Amino acid sequence: MEQVLKNLPKGEKDENLLVGYDTSDDAAIYKISDDLSIVNTLDFFPPMIEDPYIFGQVAATNALSDIYAMGGKPITAMNIVCFPTSMDINVLEKILKGGAEKVIEAGCSLCGGHSIDDTSVKYGLAVTGLVDTKKVLKNNGVKVGDKLLLTKPLGAGILTTAIKCDVLTTDSEDYNVLIKYMTTLNKHAAEVITKYNVHALTDVTGFGLLIHTDEMLGGNASANIYDKNIPLMTASVEKFARDEYVTGASARNKKAIDEKVDFSNMEEWKKQVLYDPQTSGGLLASIDSSDIDKVKKELDDKGIFNVVIGEIIDKSNKSIYIK
Repeated sequence: MEQVLKNLPKGEKDENLLVGYDTSDDAAIYKISDDLSIVNTLDFFPPMIEDPYIFGQVAATNALSDIYAMGGKPITAMNIVCFPTSMDINVLEKILKGGAEKVIEAGCSLCGGHSIDDTSVKYGLAVTGLVDTKKVLKNNGVKVGDKLLLTKPLGAGILTTAIKCDVLTTDSEDYNVLIKYMTTLNKHAAEVITKYNVHALTDVTGFGLLIHTDEMLGGNASANIYDKNIPLMTASVEKFARDEYVTGASARNKKAIDEKVDFSNMEEWKKQVLYDPQTSGGLLASIDSSDIDKVKKELDDKGIFNVVIGEIIDKSNKSIYIK
């Protein structure tokens, strides 16, 4: 896709387009005034969970996340639906209900959408948000000395693969934990983080932790990732990773990032966790070291998961070092 985008005609540059598709950021930013900009994003995908209501919740939570990752607030959302006419329409109703409830929870207005007949189900949202022009948070403004803070544990792709392979059941505690995290809006975490001195912000999704971290570095710095601090959604993530219940996207992520990482003596199963694509993953924030304790305390006080997984260091031979 990167190669395709490079070859597209760009036309005359609009000085008000502060962030477009020429970067690897989470959403587009269009300046309206010195104090106000629009945030635009779109995301949809096929079900990773059989329950249509939960799938709708997950897809909407995931789409809304990109607005938070830019420091913005979602204001309107529109449904994107691909649905076979041969399928029970009640399934679609449950998907849309799940999505609508998450839009409402975000304080956002659902205002329409578009649907097409397709051979398989796909669902998501196009979301518009607002952000203070002076407080836009891009994903590549890290500074040496920053601490890297993550607001959801890892392993979503591994657990959903285990479900599809019938080795993880939907009546298990692992499943409940997975659904809890995938349907948790990044709204409250973003509200805390953006109050402090944050130099870069993104959400960890399909490219996995390593590629999203590399994007944050922007070729201008390197990062240490603390092996002992890598958080797993459940203890079963290790078991399923060892048994190679991993997604096809994990292999693509591995191919894309491996040469940029010094893994030291990391075990192979844990590498799989770092490659693992996250559906509706947490925020990854590069926070000034002077503020990190205050951020963590406020997140802890609000019951929001958080862990410092690394730090930004001077640019070196490798982009990421596992310590």
